Amino acid sequence: MVEVFESIFPIFAIVMLGFLLRKSQFVPAENWKSIEELCFWIFFPCILVTTMVEANLASIRLGPYTQTILFTIASVSIFSLALWPILRKHWSTSRGQFSTIFQTSTRWHGFIALAIVIKLFGGEGATLIAISFAIMVPILQVSNILVLAAFSTNYHLSFVQISKTILTNPIIWGVCLGLIINLTQTTIWPPLMTTLDLLGRAALGVSLLALGAGLSLQAALKPSKELLVGLVNKLVLTPIVMAGWAIWFGISGLPLTVLVVCAAVPTAMNGYLFAKKMGGDAELYAATSTIQTTVSFITIPIFLWLVQTYAGGA
Repeated sequence: MVEVFESIFPIFAIVMLGFLLRKSQFVPAENWKSIEELCFWIFFPCILVTTMVEANLASIRLGPYTQTILFTIASVSIFSLALWPILRKHWSTSRGQFSTIFQTSTRWHGFIALAIVIKLFGGEGATLIAISFAIMVPILQVSNILVLAAFSTNYHLSFVQISKTILTNPIIWGVCLGLIINLTQTTIWPPLMTTLDLLGRAALGVSLLALGAGLSLQAALKPSKELLVGLVNKLVLTPIVMAGWAIWFGISGLPLTVLVVCAAVPTAMNGYLFAKKMGGDAELYAATSTIQTTVSFITIPIFLWLVQTYAGGA
């Protein structure tokens, strides 16, 4: 257990460093937005392209792996939606609060998952994470936008807007481009591959700093019952459901461990912007994401230890 915690401690140490850099104004708050954009549009597409280009896809049972992810997304989404009438009746939860609960229960911080898996398992693990990105990003983006629109009282979404959101996502482009190059066995000019590799190496450290800078201590000091629902759904329910479906579909070893990491990471920060734009409770989102990130320092090592000790994980 101690070894598992120590192995991922550097990742969370970098997150905390980012938080301290912003709070101390060593890097002013207004500068972090540009850093986040650089990671999203440049660094991460590059690391995903190089990962997929170098991936040995023949070694992965894509069918069971994909089924596990899809069944987990469906299970957690259906469970979260089923909570709406209960929360509305007994807690007087507002529509905006519920759409934020749904977002913080289903979105995942793929960049934390990527950093953890690369640190622990190297290139083979990175390939599995890249595949997870390809499956999860478009599905979760669409489902969350639809729920936000359905529960918003003043925002109407068109099919064109949804399509544009998906088609302009650089994460999807990075995975798809790398996958096409891999499957067609296209040779990339070595200097270009080196350029992509150098840019991709910047992704993990810089994005973790930006994640820390985005944490909101002020919002986290205003806990609520709705925050607790998102916390339990994301950090407890989702990894249990993911592990259950993975075992059901016969997955073990490294793929099982990677799937549990994907499920155990906190919610993505970009959901805050969607909540703010589409009538969700943005303050609740900021509080929930901050608490989730902090608590995940403990829950991720626990789930890694459990899956490796009792469920045949790598």
